[in-house]
Amino acid sequence: MDFSLSGEQQQLRDEIVAFARSELNGGTAERDRAQTFPHELWLKCGERRLQGLFVPEEYGGRGLDPLSATIALEALGYGSGDGGLNFAICAHLLACVVPIWKHGTDEQKRRYLPGLSNGSIVAANAMSEPDSGSDAFALTTRAQPDGDGFRLNGTKTFCSNGPCADLIVTYAATDPAKGYYGGITAFMVRRDTPGLRTGPPFDKLGLRTSHMSEVFFEDARVEGNAVLGGVGAGSGIFAQSMDWERTCLGAIHIGAMQRLLELAIGHARTRKMSGEAIGKFQGISHPIADMKVQLEAGRLLMYRAASRLDHARDIAMDAAIAKLFVSEALVAVSQDAVRTFGGYGLIEGHETERALRDAVAGTLYSGTSEIQRNIISRWLGL
Repeated sequence: MDFSLSGEQQQLRDEIVAFARSELNGGTAERDRAQTFPHELWLKCGERRLQGLFVPEEYGGRGLDPLSATIALEALGYGSGDGGLNFAICAHLLACVVPIWKHGTDEQKRRYLPGLSNGSIVAANAMSEPDSGSDAFALTTRAQPDGDGFRLNGTKTFCSNGPCADLIVTYAATDPAKGYYGGITAFMVRRDTPGLRTGPPFDKLGLRTSHMSEVFFEDARVEGNAVLGGVGAGSGIFAQSMDWERTCLGAIHIGAMQRLLELAIGHARTRKMSGEAIGKFQGISHPIADMKVQLEAGRLLMYRAASRLDHARDIAMDAAIAKLFVSEALVAVSQDAVRTFGGYGLIEGHETERALRDAVAGTLYSGTSEIQRNIISRWLGL
């Protein structure tokens, strides 16, 4: 299968790389240290419709196919060294915008997608709970009928973009007797809904410019038109969004791996020991060769999965394979980049130090590596 970029895809990539390099990298280390969400840069990304890559043009997006959008996200991950901002855009786009695009009514799409695409509306996903992270079957948040609407009660955690979100895509049990399949409903809950409040941003190891928090629902009433995709359809919506997230979020990882590889190569060519560039020593050159292998293998897995989104019956396995390999490869590549720079790579504010901290989260969000192995095993009939 040939994944050579078309002329339009190459132009798209070049456009986003140039934008990210010129607009998104100033002050990244300082923002990371202060754990500041760069809302001004978010809006600049919105001007490019990066938050609406898949959204049809009639609803304010760029209308890209999954593979082209994945190439765009890879370009963002390559051009921008702000891993938190990159992740926040992906969390917004893949876990929130895609479900509304795929399952919203025309009225819901026209109401929300333009603002979501241009960044004037920030979205968060509320699925994980204090006692049900990867175990979505243990969901305890309830949505009880109340007239023509519902009242939500429960606590969500690890909500990316939660502290700054204007709209929260929330999953709650509407029929606990049916369980996860048929008993879960997705809601679009506005931030100004009485009874909804968010906790303070968590202090995190990495992705510090992406804010994450708890979200609390205390008799929060929503109208019936807040239901996304129909009552009881939440599990299918969530599962589909995870296929898209696991596939396409890895694109920013591939971009980051490319950037780290080039940094390592540049340092290995110029740093000298005993009069020789350190890249001449196999102890340095072999790990860099491994970085290249992991980058190219990860890119092929991701492109293949992206090209099969919405077409393949077994896309969940493709998505899990791509997510597992790429997220773990990013950690390995980041470690090798730090080793290449030696002591300098450990200094706070150095790009490789920050990249390694950011990389760790990739093996946890969108389902841990262990969850991806469970998915793959089930598809293999084990």
